[in-house]
Amino acid sequence: MKKLSILFIVLSLLLVGCISNTDKSTGPEPSPADPEVVAQMEQDALKPINDSLPIIGLLMYNGVLTTEVTATADVFTKHTEAGKQLFNVITIAETADPIISEEGLKITPDYTFENCPKLDVLFVPSAYDMYTQVHNPKIVDFIKEQNKNTKYTVSNCAGAQLIGASGIADGKKIVTWIGGGEQLQKDYPNLKVQDDKVVRYMEDGKFISSNGNLISYVSALNLLKKMAGQEQVDFVESYLYMKELQNWKQ
Repeated sequence: MKKLSILFIVLSLLLVGCISNTDKSTGPEPSPADPEVVAQMEQDALKPINDSLPIIGLLMYNGVLTTEVTATADVFTKHTEAGKQLFNVITIAETADPIISEEGLKITPDYTFENCPKLDVLFVPSAYDMYTQVHNPKIVDFIKEQNKNTKYTVSNCAGAQLIGASGIADGKKIVTWIGGGEQLQKDYPNLKVQDDKVVRYMEDGKFISSNGNLISYVSALNLLKKMAGQEQVDFVESYLYMKELQNWKQ
């Protein structure tokens, strides 16, 4: 009986050893993912683009004024009254990391400078401190490159400084934030800076500019009229209660 017990223990130990051995990986170390597969996965993760519709690009960076991103999105993402999509609207930043707006809103960009498609319209917003953006060659170069293809390039508020730094609108009329025109003219003498005390919105060829903040709605709606007609503008204004907002103090 004792011999049987000893034999049972020995067999049990051997069985445990076999199970332990089978748990250990004896195959080759996993190889890195196929670069083509990774690239396809990254492409699939991007916001889809309808190739038959214009692409509206909203530039972003840390410290951007929230309204100057959301106002444009507010206007151009609205479908027609019949429910038809008119535009692709995408956000773009230097990297895929979320940006933090001046007001603390965290926004994850749809595209980066590297994978951004050719834009039909580029909106360039502002920050309270534009030094970092104006001295970032990647942002300036992105604006230059996209401007080669855009039908319209729009700046709001101090975004005009990036337009000036890029040189794309030299000789064109432009307006900036209320109180910023004099410095803008000194920094970029080739621009025709308008009197920001009286000019709220300016068009000169493909270049559109505004004082920014809530006046960003003005530039967006005026461009919407050019691209989609007054009927769509009327629908969007009614959708956003624009007329009611005009009488908000009452």
